[in-house]
Amino acid sequence: MVKAVVGIIGGSGVYDLPGLEIEREERIATPWGEPSDALRFGRIGQTSAVFLPRHGRGHVLSPSDINYRANIDAMKRAGVTDLVSVSACGSFKPELQPGLFVLVDQYVDRTHGRQSSFFGRGCVAHVSMAHPVAPRLVERIHEAAKAEAIAIVKGGTYVCMEGPQFSSYAESLTYKALNYDVIGMTAMPEAKLAREAEMSYATIAMVTDFDCWHPEHDAVDVASVIKIVHENADKASRLLTRLLRDFPAEHEPCPVGSDRALDAALITAPAARDPEALKKLDSIMARVLNARA
Repeated sequence: MVKAVVGIIGGSGVYDLPGLEIEREERIATPWGEPSDALRFGRIGQTSAVFLPRHGRGHVLSPSDINYRANIDAMKRAGVTDLVSVSACGSFKPELQPGLFVLVDQYVDRTHGRQSSFFGRGCVAHVSMAHPVAPRLVERIHEAAKAEAIAIVKGGTYVCMEGPQFSSYAESLTYKALNYDVIGMTAMPEAKLAREAEMSYATIAMVTDFDCWHPEHDAVDVASVIKIVHENADKASRLLTRLLRDFPAEHEPCPVGSDRALDAALITAPAARDPEALKKLDSIMARVLNARA
């Protein structure tokens, strides 16, 4: 069995993890460039954890400026097996009120211009995104929320827009009509890359607003988002602390195959794979390359 190491990627307003007993900070070099910030290694209880602020401390990176490949590669090099993303989002459903947490299980990618794969020329792979989140990890988060009496909804579709601008009224009405649940700017390509890196992945979407479709609420702005994020900070901290404290010592195999995603994804014949491409993929493909060796 593999030791469980939980990675936490903090979104807007979540720039540290209170309760994490920090053992060290490290800037991890990757073939894809610099991650958003130094990784903080520590533990809560007996669980090893690695924390990374997605936008950097001080929120210096916009959603479009984040080096998602470097962030995921760094987490993989840090030994992370289970990755939890915390993300602020807008809501398209009246019942998904600001302050509520949503454990989404589907994504719609409306981003453009972002590097969305580790694979390409020299080594091609097509991972399945049919079931993009890890059910057992989601259940662990859900149980932690219930234990802390935190209101949370399990299931929902997250549409990821490019940003950094908020939606137009027409866009908001369109996504609502398509029956999407929440909207954000950072889950893609993060979820895709985590799947390619064979990590179990889940998103905790923190509802901060009603986007701009709601006739009785003002259009979303930064001040309203940060206000709700700050109000949610204690809940997010309690949820993550409980999750880590109760997390199993060994990584639980994923029933949808997130931890073996490359088994059915690699299409380039081994003899045809570019050695230079494989060098960049040394961490992402470590399990497959070691098995081949």
